[in-house]
Amino acid sequence: MTDPKLSSVQTRMFQAKAQRKLSFEQIGQELGCNEVYAASIFYGQAKPTHEEMKKLCEILNIPTNHLVEEMGDHFFPSRGGLMTMPPQDPTLYRFFEMIQVFGYPLKAVIHEKFGDGIMSAIDFKADVEKIEDPKGDRVKITLNGKFLPYKKW
Repeated sequence: MTDPKLSSVQTRMFQAKAQRKLSFEQIGQELGCNEVYAASIFYGQAKPTHEEMKKLCEILNIPTNHLVEEMGDHFFPSRGGLMTMPPQDPTLYRFFEMIQVFGYPLKAVIHEKFGDGIMSAIDFKADVEKIEDPKGDRVKITLNGKFLPYKKW
């Protein structure tokens, strides 16, 4: 992983993950969380607990103090902002393209089913599944967020 917007500690985490040939699924299982959440920690998009930092350092064999110095009590993620818009990476661009094409249709269906509000990205879970298909494997992404109705005041 060589994204210039990652800190030296984050880059070291990715290097250790690669050296140990670990997947985010394996790391998530060890931490007791979802693989997407585990990946979010690596990108600085989630705040790990002290216990998660300690365990992550054991898994990656990196000094705990390095992670604590960067992601300790003082750390609150600055979420988003890791990429330019539109994204240059083809996989990330597909997400951008999906929102460009299907954003308003999805929004309309959400409003029809739930009313006036939004899907939370805080009270949220994401899953990625590989679906075997003889015509070519498929990617199934589930975004599961709590519905938050707009309130009148």
